[in-house]
Amino acid sequence: MQPIQLFDLASRQAQWLAIRQNVVAGNIANANTPHYAAKDVKPFQSVMQQTGVQMAATNPAHFTEGPMAAQVTETSMINDAQVEQSGNSVQLESELMKTGQIKRDYELNAGLVKAFHRMMLMTVRK
Repeated sequence: MQPIQLFDLASRQAQWLAIRQNVVAGNIANANTPHYAAKDVKPFQSVMQQTGVQMAATNPAHFTEGPMAAQVTETSMINDAQVEQSGNSVQLESELMKTGQIKRDYELNAGLVKAFHRMMLMTVRK
């Protein structure tokens, strides 16, 4: 019997989301700090490529490229963010959009784990 890795995957994503939320909160807190460069973490897909979990491929068009290594990077040069006269590159609108994305991703993650857990309990009870 193969071990169920959905819970491990969901746990990794929840950790990544927590790290990203902390970075975004730091960006918002430093929105008025002179010479502060906005930061973000590497996308979760790149974190998954570095882990040993391999996704099953049933079609040649599926991507099969695979530990929590969320590296924080400055976004001022990456996203061509406008740098304010004070040298600050934080854009509040962008940061608030990121918090909304993080919230939606977390709710999706929690909903999938809850549904999978319910499904597992239904198989045990019968």
